[in-house]
Amino acid sequence: MTVLAVKLLLAPGFIVATTLVSRRFGVAVAGVVGGLPAIAGPILLVLALDHGPTFTRRAATGTLLGMVALIVFVLAYAAVCRRARWPWALAAGWGSFVVVIGALRPVDVGPITAFVVACAACVCGLVLLPRPGPAAAQLPVRPPFDLGLRAACAVVPVVSVTAAARALGPHLSGLVASFPVITPVLAAFTQAQNGPPEAIRLLRGMTVGFFGYALFCFTVAVAIRPLGTAATFALATALALAAQLAALAITRRREQLLPAEAAG
Repeated sequence: MTVLAVKLLLAPGFIVATTLVSRRFGVAVAGVVGGLPAIAGPILLVLALDHGPTFTRRAATGTLLGMVALIVFVLAYAAVCRRARWPWALAAGWGSFVVVIGALRPVDVGPITAFVVACAACVCGLVLLPRPGPAAAQLPVRPPFDLGLRAACAVVPVVSVTAAARALGPHLSGLVASFPVITPVLAAFTQAQNGPPEAIRLLRGMTVGFFGYALFCFTVAVAIRPLGTAATFALATALALAAQLAALAITRRREQLLPAEAAG
């Protein structure tokens, strides 16, 4: 019953909460919040409950490597959304992700190396993403199906990956756990409702938030065996939230400075 609740409630609930935060504080802040491992975290937790610490350690390391493919998705989406509508940007992003995951499948490294690689990928993403100007004033656009669709999109990967984990093995399960679900949903809705510049602003915020994502997965990888499941996931969540709070403070400060810089 506990595993079923994690699969069906935790990730969708987080996505709904993130969406409500975005409506209150804007897409840049929403991007940072959305960078939390709301999909990979529940997947790793279910893997720990189902398969034990050794399996989960390798899966968390694989998820760290998979963040390289996640950053490639972000860059591909940002590049295409400036010239085409969101379905084409999604296709480019997901296609790029699959190619990179295929290339990473034979790569086997330890948690420290994977963490360094993930953080380096995030830095490269921030360097390569275009810098949006000050946020434009917007009227809220809130389709009635918005929250339900985002919640449903969270259930599918969590259930699918955890159900196939034994066949996929720990490394590939971890790589697939990084499959972008929250990122494309938020980016596509933002592009459709507010335009490409705001979608890119969101993606930049998410890339900042991915440092907390990496810290979460690294903590799970190194602590799951000595500390056990409950203590490890509590610690990983606390560290990721601390990193996210720091990122939020920096992001909100920058958003406040952008109008002054533009005026100057």
